[in-house]
Amino acid sequence: MSSTDKPTGHDGTTVVHLLRHGEVHNPEGILYGRLPGYHLSDIGNQMAERAAKSLAGRDITHVVASPLERAQETAKPSADAFGLDIVTDDRVIEAGNKFEGKHFGVGDGSLRKPRMWRHLYDPFSPSWGEPYKDIAVRMLAAMHDAREAAAGHEALVVSHQLPVWTARSYVEGRRLWHDPRRRQCSLASVTTFTYAGDRVVSVAYSEPAADLVPVRADKKFAAGA
Repeated sequence: MSSTDKPTGHDGTTVVHLLRHGEVHNPEGILYGRLPGYHLSDIGNQMAERAAKSLAGRDITHVVASPLERAQETAKPSADAFGLDIVTDDRVIEAGNKFEGKHFGVGDGSLRKPRMWRHLYDPFSPSWGEPYKDIAVRMLAAMHDAREAAAGHEALVVSHQLPVWTARSYVEGRRLWHDPRRRQCSLASVTTFTYAGDRVVSVAYSEPAADLVPVRADKKFAAGA
C-alpha cells in the first residue's frame, strides 16, 4: 500500500506517517544536529507544502513534531491544512551527535583528523552519538502515543532522518547499525506505518518532493538532518 492509498480505519486500523523535514538553510555545511536556529530553506518550505499536498484527503486527526525549528516548519502546512494544532514531542527529536556544530561530511577528510578518532571506535552503538537502541525506544514510544491519539484514523509525526530510519529498521527487523548513505529516508519523505490494533501490518514509503531534493542533500555522515 502506498502512503496515498487511504485505509478505511473501520476494521481497527490506524496509520502513523513519519515525515522527515525539508531542506535546511545551512550554507556553512555544519552538522547542526539539535542546535537551534536552523530553519527550512526556500526549497525546504516548498517541500513542506508538497508533503502537505500529498497528504490531502487523508484522515489525519493528530499532528506531532520534533521541537526543532525545521520540523515545526515542515509540520505547519499539514497542520494548517487539517485544521490541527502541532503537538511538540521531544521523543522525535534529532539524534544526539558528538560532531554537532562541526563540518563533518563523507569525503571531507574528517576521518583523517586524530581528534575525531576517539569518537569513532564503535560504529555499532554508535560511539559518536546517541545509541541506536535508545533512538528506537523513544521513537516507538512516540509512535505508540500518536497511534493511540489517532485511534481508527491517522497521525502525522514530523521527525528527522536517523530517528525515522531507526524506527523503520526496528519494525522491519533489520540491524540498527548501518551505512548512513543507504538510508531510504529522503528530505520530506513519508514513511507510513499501518497498524492493526497495536501491531504494524505494513510499512510504505514515498517521496512527494523527490524532484526538489538537491543531489548533495543526503551526503552527510550522520544525523545533521
